[in-house]
Amino acid sequence: MKLPLLALVLALLAPLPVLAQVSVSISVAPPELPVYEQPMLPDDGYIWTPGYWAYGDDDYYWVPGTWVQPPQVGFLWTPGYWAWNGGFYSFNSGYWGPHVGYYGGINYGYGYGGHGYDGGRWDQGRFNYNRSVNNINVTNIHNSYNSTVINNYNGGRASYNGGEGTRTRPNDAERAIEHDQHLARTAEQTQHEEGARARPELRQSANHGRPPIAATPRPALFGDRGAVPARTAEGHPAAQRPEGQARPPQAQRQDQQQQRIEAQTQQRQARPPQEQQARQQEQQRQQQQAQQQRIDAQTQQRQTRPPQEQQARQQEQQRQQQQQRQQQGMEQQAQQRQARPPQEQPVRMQQQRPPQQQPAQPPQRQEQGGGQRQERQPAHQP
Repeated sequence: MKLPLLALVLALLAPLPVLAQVSVSISVAPPELPVYEQPMLPDDGYIWTPGYWAYGDDDYYWVPGTWVQPPQVGFLWTPGYWAWNGGFYSFNSGYWGPHVGYYGGINYGYGYGGHGYDGGRWDQGRFNYNRSVNNINVTNIHNSYNSTVINNYNGGRASYNGGEGTRTRPNDAERAIEHDQHLARTAEQTQHEEGARARPELRQSANHGRPPIAATPRPALFGDRGAVPARTAEGHPAAQRPEGQARPPQAQRQDQQQQRIEAQTQQRQARPPQEQQARQQEQQRQQQQAQQQRIDAQTQQRQTRPPQEQQARQQEQQRQQQQQRQQQGMEQQAQQRQARPPQEQPVRMQQQRPPQQQPAQPPQRQEQGGGQRQERQPAHQP
């Protein structure tokens, strides 16, 4: 009996597939989606995740939209959505995957118009942003493009599918995406939702559908100066404008600046070879001129040295020249000694040898009468 009970417990504790996750089911419809401006992209590599209504502690609370780093390169975010079925509203959690799947046809804006995602795309391991629906600084972010997106608000700002909300059903492509590899929300996203749940001002009973913090530049940064509130005026956010409506002045200036940069890049690439060669020659001439100016400055600096320094420098040069002449003289003498002929060298050696003393001669004998020899003694001088 213990083994079947253990298997039942493990089956209950096992995680459900991402698409089968239904966090809550209640009988009260969620509020409409608030209108808000998207915070500026904080850094390259972040992807926008729209805000949504969550439920906890017997009340709806707003989870602000925010920029999030994906769990891996090439993955996109499919937002969660509420769905009405049989008199109850169930929330289907969002997920990460290589494609954007079905999210109830909810128009979250900023690229999430109900089907797919028009806010950007991956290209060779880098995410490119669509400037028409994203708030980015084109001075710092160059991996961007401009593609017009038309938003239709035929279903109002409904935050759920079915009933009085949207009536969109998943298409064939979205059904096929259900079989892709999916990842649940990141730890930052979980922390972001838990932080929103702990803030009383984000509850629907306190803000009446207009949360004071509608979006943040990064997850859980509710007090950041880049956080934005929900708009009270009627109309769509600037990045969710209908076709033909003008963008705000700041966004227009950014578009104009990006267009100038692209035009300059295209102009440089389209220059004829002669012009490019002339430009390279001009750059080389400028480099040579700058190098000559540095040489002239160094020469002028040497010439303008104080008299004491010049005199010391001259004395040092004279000392070095004198040492060089002495060294050359010693080397010449050594070469002359080595170059003398062999006959001359013994003669000089004999001339330099001291005179030797003659050996003493033996005394001479003289014969006198009688046939006897007498030795002559050398005379001694007194």
